[in-house]
Amino acid sequence: MPPRLATATARDVAEAAGVSMSAVSRTFTVGASVSAKTRQRVTEAADRLGYRPNHLARSLMTGRTKLIGLVSNHFGNPTFMEVFDLFTRALQARGLRPLLANLGEDDDGQAAIDMVRQYNVDAVLIATSAPPAGFAASCRQAGLPVMHVFGRPGRSSPVPVVTVDNAAGGRLVADAMRQRGLRRLAFLGGSAHDASTIDRGAGFADAAGRSLRDTAHAGNYTHEHGRQAMHALLDRDATLDGVFCADDVLALGAIDACRERGLEVPNDISIVGFDDMPLAASVRPGLTTVRQPAIDMGAELATRLLRSIEDGTTAEILMPTELIVRESA
Repeated sequence: MPPRLATATARDVAEAAGVSMSAVSRTFTVGASVSAKTRQRVTEAADRLGYRPNHLARSLMTGRTKLIGLVSNHFGNPTFMEVFDLFTRALQARGLRPLLANLGEDDDGQAAIDMVRQYNVDAVLIATSAPPAGFAASCRQAGLPVMHVFGRPGRSSPVPVVTVDNAAGGRLVADAMRQRGLRRLAFLGGSAHDASTIDRGAGFADAAGRSLRDTAHAGNYTHEHGRQAMHALLDRDATLDGVFCADDVLALGAIDACRERGLEVPNDISIVGFDDMPLAASVRPGLTTVRQPAIDMGAELATRLLRSIEDGTTAEILMPTELIVRESA
């Protein structure tokens, strides 16, 4: 095994650049004041020596790790992954780094809480619409700035929530279906305890009125759960002419269930999803769905979390939705 090369230190860079140690530190600290000339001398010396700042060592002095805990149980869902991608990019652009914690199914969240505390994260983003009971409050009690994305806004949440107007999205779908003359409607949600499912279903039911004939819950936001739940709906009422699914993945499973029963979408039955994940535009028939502003959410989450870390500022955000009409409805 070849000998390990010695790692250049900040002192080596300071001597090579002819500056103080504090000048080296300021050069590699986001937002710190340093002249352009000094910055150039330091970065050139660092490049020659192969120096990279030791963030772990710096965290011992500053008390800041620049780690953000991203806690979720939806790492297999394309829509969540799109938001996670945008969020982590925005974090990295601000000199922060994500620490992922997977809640998993039926997890009480204690392992995730232990992880974010052990790594002394600067803040926590809870990215699920159905976190374990008391999870957000436990993070806050640990002294961590916390935000909850895809949660339910209002007094029931112990932490600030960033989400879309799920109820309004449900109303958009019901209004569009009724305008098309559809009168035998159903709602297909995920878990009955999921805040997004509850609010999307409530908005849909409010606007659908007596046209709402049935409600089903698939349990999880997966294609197979959507397929099976759609079969169950059709077993109970084969005359349904419109189904609103609380998620695009559920909707694609529902469309496959219709095909298996010889039903043509949208001629025999209309199917509408929620999220507008990239695949929604490329499947056939193209999926009519409610769009979430994923790009805006990713950037806004990073900005709000950073502000919360710096000055404790917190605020809830309720973003608008938009109905994207394609061939499935």
